[in-house]
Amino acid sequence: MRTTLDLPDETFRRLKAEAALRGYKLKELVTQFIERGLNEGTQPLSAQSPHAVYAIPIAREADGTVTPALSNAQLQAILDEEDLAQTQHAVPHDSPRT
Repeated sequence: MRTTLDLPDETFRRLKAEAALRGYKLKELVTQFIERGLNEGTQPLSAQSPHAVYAIPIAREADGTVTPALSNAQLQAILDEEDLAQTQHAVPHDSPRT
């Protein structure tokens, strides 16, 4: 499944460098880290930090605006629309022949 993550620049650089050093694709290393975290995550987040638990994931833009949480179906519809738009721009339209 395709998804988008907003990471701090320094975290992304470290992650990309680590993937290169290990000979992995970036998505392979991210998947490995996530799976490891999920497997080790037996302790509830609320026990780790009082600020680590949110009822709904919140995304904040750089200007402070909040992006509402979307369902998987809504996210997939947005991605499908973007793919369709990119495909339409990439495919040359037949020009009238004279």
